[in-house]
Amino acid sequence: MSVQRSDAVAQYPQGSARNPIVQLHREIDGLFENVFRGFGIAPFRSHFFTPLTAEGLLKPQVDIGATDKEYSITVEVPGVSEKDVKVEISGNVITIQGEKKQEKEEKDKNYYRIERSYGSFQRVLSLPEDANQDDVKATFNKGVLTIKMSRKALPKPDVKKIEIR
Repeated sequence: MSVQRSDAVAQYPQGSARNPIVQLHREIDGLFENVFRGFGIAPFRSHFFTPLTAEGLLKPQVDIGATDKEYSITVEVPGVSEKDVKVEISGNVITIQGEKKQEKEEKDKNYYRIERSYGSFQRVLSLPEDANQDDVKATFNKGVLTIKMSRKALPKPDVKKIEIR
């Protein structure tokens, strides 16, 4: 896992035009949930990835923490290989992106429902002013990406006393 510094900020699509595949996926999910709810079975939900975004991207869950000395970002990406994840910093923005690939296809089995999501994912986070972008460490262990970034001291603003008369 390497953290790369990128000088170009990626262009993201403006607006949220509906993707027909994503819309169809949501409608089919709704149908299955309504059918199974009628039988007293709880709806199916993934706890690792939230639903697809309007652009059809997966959205992995992120935990962000801070201590006096460092910031930490933890991203759960189960089923994703370390080589399929990329972390970049541009300006005051950190971009975490990658792809969850479908490894095999079983043509002999009939599936009534596939709940595992496959595809690209991306999270774009703003960095605080005191984040030290020159001291970033990223580790990947068992489907969890952890990024640690030290905090730097910010110059104290000049304070000018105003005499009250």
